[in-house]
Amino acid sequence: MAVADVSLSVSRGAIHGLLGPNGAGKTTTLKMLLGLVRPSGGTFEILGMQAQKSGARARLGFLPEQPYFPTQLTVVEAMQLYGRLSGVSKADIRAQGPVLLEKVGLEGREKTLLSRFSRGMLQRLGLAQAMLGNPEVVVLDEPASGLDPVGQRDVRNLMLELRSSGTAILLSSHQLSEVEAVCDEVTILNRGRVAARGHIDDLLNVSGQISLRVRGNGGLPAALSALSNQSIAVGDVWTMSVAEPDVRRAVDAIDDAGWTLVSLSQKRDSLEDYFARLLVTADEGGDA
Repeated sequence: MAVADVSLSVSRGAIHGLLGPNGAGKTTTLKMLLGLVRPSGGTFEILGMQAQKSGARARLGFLPEQPYFPTQLTVVEAMQLYGRLSGVSKADIRAQGPVLLEKVGLEGREKTLLSRFSRGMLQRLGLAQAMLGNPEVVVLDEPASGLDPVGQRDVRNLMLELRSSGTAILLSSHQLSEVEAVCDEVTILNRGRVAARGHIDDLLNVSGQISLRVRGNGGLPAALSALSNQSIAVGDVWTMSVAEPDVRRAVDAIDDAGWTLVSLSQKRDSLEDYFARLLVTADEGGDA
């Protein structure tokens, strides 16, 4: 069984991350949503329509994990081809093409043959074609794959721009820092099943713990060290975790030591730590 009992929904103007280790069923789930693989059971809908219907797919943009394009085409020819296959009019392709190519960093390369493109440049073209026709739903499978840090930043900004315009985005990615930066909700798959789902803050916030960042000279004052569950120093700035009932005492200890409170916030796991701990728990047979 490749995927079993996986349910998720993506709202307008939201980015939903689909995560999981290799072989968890992420790409299979996306292919079923796109009508490329027929499920043995269950339903997939886009904007209230069956996903296999042409009316639904015409309102969706898709970037596969490794986009392949006919290498004999130029950039502008590829945009025309994929735009027409998606039902976008020639006039709209001419109007939108230059704007989208500029957004993905391919301006000035309209007449370049795709055979001369690197993997990262092909990935940028894949992003541009996915946005042709102003789709209401966009599915992105590893959109930052093969991109340098500048390209990854550009992809992140594009996703945030799409979200602000009301587009629903389903993002599958191994770049957990990217997911944590842009996603509103996540679904984590493991062995074809949902291991966790929810708003990213609800998953990552550590109940009952507060994170403090303080600045001062020398070692951590003894009164603070006694209250801290965990602490780490970078230069003269310390980050520590204290229990919620001890926050007032910790702030007083900071003041008594002549140190400075830089910030105070709910303690939050990194998505990497949460993800790794979740999979270890599942592998050991515990509750996910």
